[in-house]
Amino acid sequence: MTPAATVASTAGAAPMAARTRALLDGAIVPTLLRLAAPNVAVMMIQALVSTADAYWVGRLGPEALAGVSLVFPIIMLMQTMSAGGMGGGVASAVARALGAGRRHDATALVAHAVLIAAGMGLLFTVAVLAAGPAAYQAMGGHGGALDAALAYSNVVFAGACVPWLFNTLGSVVRGTGNMALPATVMVLTGLVQLTLAPTLVLGLAGAPRLGVAGAGVATVVAFAVGCVVLVWYLLSGHSLVTPTLRSVRPRRALFADILRVGAPGALNTVQTNLTVVLLTGLVGSFGTFTLAGYGVAARLEYLQIPLVFGFGGALVTMVGTNVGAGQLARAERVAWTGAALAAAVTGAIGLIVAIAPWLWMGLFTNEPVVLAAGSSYLRIVGPFYGFFGLGLALYFASQGAGRLLWPLVAGFIRLTVAAAGGWLVTRAFGGGLGALFAVVAVALVCFGSTVALAVRAGAWRVRR
Repeated sequence: MTPAATVASTAGAAPMAARTRALLDGAIVPTLLRLAAPNVAVMMIQALVSTADAYWVGRLGPEALAGVSLVFPIIMLMQTMSAGGMGGGVASAVARALGAGRRHDATALVAHAVLIAAGMGLLFTVAVLAAGPAAYQAMGGHGGALDAALAYSNVVFAGACVPWLFNTLGSVVRGTGNMALPATVMVLTGLVQLTLAPTLVLGLAGAPRLGVAGAGVATVVAFAVGCVVLVWYLLSGHSLVTPTLRSVRPRRALFADILRVGAPGALNTVQTNLTVVLLTGLVGSFGTFTLAGYGVAARLEYLQIPLVFGFGGALVTMVGTNVGAGQLARAERVAWTGAALAAAVTGAIGLIVAIAPWLWMGLFTNEPVVLAAGSSYLRIVGPFYGFFGLGLALYFASQGAGRLLWPLVAGFIRLTVAAAGGWLVTRAFGGGLGALFAVVAVALVCFGSTVALAVRAGAWRVRR
């Protein structure tokens, strides 16, 4: 090899070596905060976008707000599954490959991840378009609320492949240790959505007034713009993984590397969202306005997921890289540091809205029944949001470690306590909303405590 070629080769490898070395040897708190900061910032913007969507839909009336509340758990299922579930599997696989020095495999993983995303997106399209009407009716939707739910749902899920591809490509980039680029692109998509949503929902600036469907169109278009930018970056040669036609050769081992973390992660998101779906059905029996109030309040709980993902994306990459390099003790220290930060942030938010629920509820409605139901939920459940943040952060860290058994067990316990307990107190014993919401709070405590105790007891150190 000529001296010039040697220099070029060294220069090409340096960015990867420096970034990976920082994950393996850098001080934990500064490194974790540096990785998490772009994610946390952008997730706050995503929270603003989600809040703004509900704000504009709320201008259409309580039935429209209730309709969106019916669809929201299924949309969040798709989002959390593609970004945190299967996406976490993608980021973990890429991070572990780079940590072990297998850059060729890390590059080949991109095509495998895209194939999984396309298949999952198509599955969501077919399933929701076919079963959506029955599902929304079973959750308590009828009349105008059901019409609004279908108008919104049909648009979003017809384009389900778009958010799947966006979140998958973002996970690839995060797996390389680059948190800034996906964060920047998410800001861009957020700005597009913030602009389009009110324009299409209310028919501003000469645009057609699409009502609830306009919020769905804005969502799909915004994710499409983000996909274009991420594809350009990965093909530009600036990324640590640059897919080529030669890397598009399906290999069972690489699919398995993604799915052994992504599939359990996806199942965990199913449990999380099924919990909310079942609770939505229980609340729906109390009336449309009560359903709308619960939907607005539960939206704040859902927003804890992308917020914790700000730390979680960094945890997947940093823990995965250290596990790939055989540094398990350091990986565990990283996990506890990130979990403590996530619990502190989510716990603080929960306490604020428990004391002053109108700070959140007042953004969406002034209908007394809607306000009362949502405020009751936040007063009872809000103080326990810290347990949700703790368990969720350790779930992301467990993705990086490739050990998801106990997060799955914890999710199942939460689902069982919330759904079965909620049914018992409301149907068998005739309890009201307050009793149902108390059960939800207990379920959050069970979730966070179970994951924390398992990791503390050495769940990551058990041989496969």
